[in-house]
Amino acid sequence: MPGGILGGPVDGPARVATLYPTLDARPGMTVRHRASGFTGVVRVIELGTITLRGATGVERVFPLEPGAFAVDGAAVTLVVRRERTAAAPAHTASGSRHVDAKARTARAGRIYVEGVHDAELVERVWGDDLRVEGVVVERLDGIDHLAVAVRQFAPGPGRRLGVLVDHLVPGTKEARLAAEVRHPHVLVTGTPFVDVWEAVRPGLVGLSEWPRVPKGTPWKEGVCVALGVGDPRTFWRTLLGAVRSYRDLETPFVGAVEQLVDFVTADDGG
Repeated sequence: MPGGILGGPVDGPARVATLYPTLDARPGMTVRHRASGFTGVVRVIELGTITLRGATGVERVFPLEPGAFAVDGAAVTLVVRRERTAAAPAHTASGSRHVDAKARTARAGRIYVEGVHDAELVERVWGDDLRVEGVVVERLDGIDHLAVAVRQFAPGPGRRLGVLVDHLVPGTKEARLAAEVRHPHVLVTGTPFVDVWEAVRPGLVGLSEWPRVPKGTPWKEGVCVALGVGDPRTFWRTLLGAVRSYRDLETPFVGAVEQLVDFVTADDGG
């Protein structure tokens, strides 16, 4: 009879719904992917996938499958409750043609960036493209240990590494460290900017140019003092929130990131 033990597939939707309560996925919530054990904060929510950022800054994309996640120790089915009131954009924020495709399984190749703000800015503009290509962005938290990080990554055929560096100009520490990791399967690109904030066009926040910061003064703090801003974190949220596409970023930064994406997605056999 309907609803009995033979009323439907044992592992079918009715059974799954009984075992795993649904929970609305929300940015900022902490969840664990049960199969892999990966725990992270929800960063991006799509109709069929969710992106989690782990404690080290590594981001991974998972499908929203029944019972695939745990929240506060309880297995749940994460759901996305939102109405699509507008047509999908023709292009992504990076200017690429929008592709209605699921995220690809992560490649062996990676892109390393210096810090969390670099990672957030890359995600803001190139996130859709990187998910389609299966490229994961990880942060180094500074590049003083770049050579060690590259050795641990063990680049090679089919395992390319791209590195995005601030202030990559001749004669700097950054240029010297980049030279130390030359490798056929490693590409280091960068910008002349002291800090990634400078990669955002100042006009987005009503400035004609970024303030000049005295040598020896931490750049972010110096900018905030010059602008009368008390909290760098709050200002960064405002700055990042103003970015809508690659057009809001300075050309050297856009070019550097595009080079890295092309490099890590290239076919070594081609």
